[in-house]
Amino acid sequence: MTAFEKTFAEWLGTARAFAFWKGRVAMYAILKAMGVGEGDEVILPGYTCVMDVNPVKYLGARSVFVDVEPVTYNVDVGLLKAKITPRTKVIVAQHTYGYPCEMDAILAIAEKHGLPVVEDCCLALGSMYKGKLCGTFGVATYWSFQWNKPFTTGIGGMVTTHDADLGERIATLCEAECVRPPTGAALMLSLQRLAYRTTIFPKTTAFATAAFRWLTRKGVVVGSSATCEFVPEMPGDFFMGMSDGQARAGLRQMRRIEKNIAHRRRMRLLYDNLLREAGWPVPAVPDDMNPVLVRYPVRVADKQRAIAEAPRHFVELGTWFECPLHPIETPMALYGYEPGMCPVAEKACREVVNLPTHPRAGAATARRSVQFVQEIGRPGEVS
Repeated sequence: MTAFEKTFAEWLGTARAFAFWKGRVAMYAILKAMGVGEGDEVILPGYTCVMDVNPVKYLGARSVFVDVEPVTYNVDVGLLKAKITPRTKVIVAQHTYGYPCEMDAILAIAEKHGLPVVEDCCLALGSMYKGKLCGTFGVATYWSFQWNKPFTTGIGGMVTTHDADLGERIATLCEAECVRPPTGAALMLSLQRLAYRTTIFPKTTAFATAAFRWLTRKGVVVGSSATCEFVPEMPGDFFMGMSDGQARAGLRQMRRIEKNIAHRRRMRLLYDNLLREAGWPVPAVPDDMNPVLVRYPVRVADKQRAIAEAPRHFVELGTWFECPLHPIETPMALYGYEPGMCPVAEKACREVVNLPTHPRAGAATARRSVQFVQEIGRPGEVS
């Protein structure tokens, strides 16, 4: 393992770690090493990013979507059993926004049907369920270090696993098929990390994000997604390992990981208190869950108005998830998703925005953000 892989594995308390160019590549590596292929089914929540669905498509398998429950936005365990068929190969447990899934119930269902559970911890760095870190329950876990994740290496991802056999299969797959990032792309990403550190703050995020997306469309910078990934078609350079620059950035982030986690826990409690004082409902998170939120989700009366007005108020407002297979541009029918499949998730997509918890956001950011959503109003209110 590289120094970053070793450090991350030691922090999590797992045996193996494998670093990749992107988080979706990490998911692909797990599924391919598990033998997922034509005719297989992979169970996912119907409230996710389409880039979590693409690896399933690339391998010729089919995604089966389960609706979520309305508090943590995680898979509704009561609906899970009905989605399992003889073709089911894997259950993916996504810890949405950082809220832990009900892992005991998911694992019990999986064990009864002889199925492996893969954790999606792209949004859940440091979250705990019953005193144990998320990412240590399933046979394997994938992580994302993309720009808006708990910490960033620019883009990037990781696989962790405690299963010796699966670890060997992933290692063999990487040795045979994984390629190194082109020098030019790695260098450009290094420059983008520098720009990120010097320009991205809560008051500037909306404008900087718009500029980044424009530069991505022009092909000037390394984007998070390629146009062909919405077809969906696997890019020719998809299965890439992590660059040295990304790994160095990851090591720097690991040196302050506990400080990062503690800050996000404080921000969640601060948002809870501010919203409670304002008379807004606050998520009733079970006592056995200790979430570390990548963003703080909140429902508003008019999501489109909130998105449009946030930049003028210098509010960093996230739009996750714009549709059940985020982003809104996703041609969902190509992925087997039809309107009405996951009504709770679809309602959440119409109402939920999210507020910053990252280390550059503090008490003033939280107060400004809560004041803004108050002006938009709660669902059902006339603001």
